[in-house]
Amino acid sequence: MNKILVLLVFFSFQSCQFFDKKVPDEKELLQQELKKINWKEVDQWPSFVECDSISDKENQRNCFYQMMTSQLQEKLRDDSIAKLFPQLDSIQVKVTIFSDSKVKFEPIISDSITLDRMQLDSIFQLSLADFPKVNPAIKRGIPVKTEFQLPIVLNK
Repeated sequence: MNKILVLLVFFSFQSCQFFDKKVPDEKELLQQELKKINWKEVDQWPSFVECDSISDKENQRNCFYQMMTSQLQEKLRDDSIAKLFPQLDSIQVKVTIFSDSKVKFEPIISDSITLDRMQLDSIFQLSLADFPKVNPAIKRGIPVKTEFQLPIVLNK
């Protein structure tokens, strides 16, 4: 009986040590986890329906960029851009894909080129109004906003 009592006393002292440990602060744990996340990379690239079936991340990214570039070139090879801005044979386009799948396109023009920027913006908006649906990028299971720039050849 004494042996059982000694064992019970030993285990009760040992188990008390578990309660003495400090519980980590929730905010501190959150900050530690946030520091571990690479916010410059996404888990899944934005995509078009045609690229969704590709499982390899690098191939999916390539498919997305090829589709985006070809769609932009097709829609921006408009006679109005060529007539109004003959000095533009290519243009940089800033593309923003929002978490709700909305897409925003902004032409990036060098300050050395004098253009009517409002007119160019308006042509962009009209030409790209019916742009195909783009699924947003995913980070940790959540749709996120992404931005990038693409060079687009206007005149071939």
